[in-house]
Amino acid sequence: MDTVMYEVGAAAAYGLVGLVLMALGYLVVDLLTPGKLHSLIWTDRNHGSVVVLSSSVLAMAVVVRQAILASEEGLVAGLVSTALYGLVGLALMAVSFLVVDAFTPGRLGELVTDEKLHPAVWVTATAHVSVGLVVAAAIS
Repeated sequence: MDTVMYEVGAAAAYGLVGLVLMALGYLVVDLLTPGKLHSLIWTDRNHGSVVVLSSSVLAMAVVVRQAILASEEGLVAGLVSTALYGLVGLALMAVSFLVVDAFTPGRLGELVTDEKLHPAVWVTATAHVSVGLVVAAAIS
């Protein structure tokens, strides 16, 4: 029973780290796009914002999953390494947004939040998921 309780505690701790990283991902997307993300999604029902945020959450989950699978011996070391890999993933997703923005005529944030779903939304979402997959693959 002690082993089961330890594993339940470890699962809860890893879950908490994952939730914190996904919340940070929400904040990053909120900072990179004009307006308040919660209003854009839940009040305005802005499809572009939903797609970009969803891709970020999915990408972060992929990174966190792989980080957990490859985590160091010991719970604390595993939690720390998972958090660090997650932060690297977040930083690289933000950079990918800025790179796509650099190649976008106008401002990417404005295109993402436009009422009409712009193709740049799909490029941005694909970049986020791709970054998540690359970071996850790099974790051994």
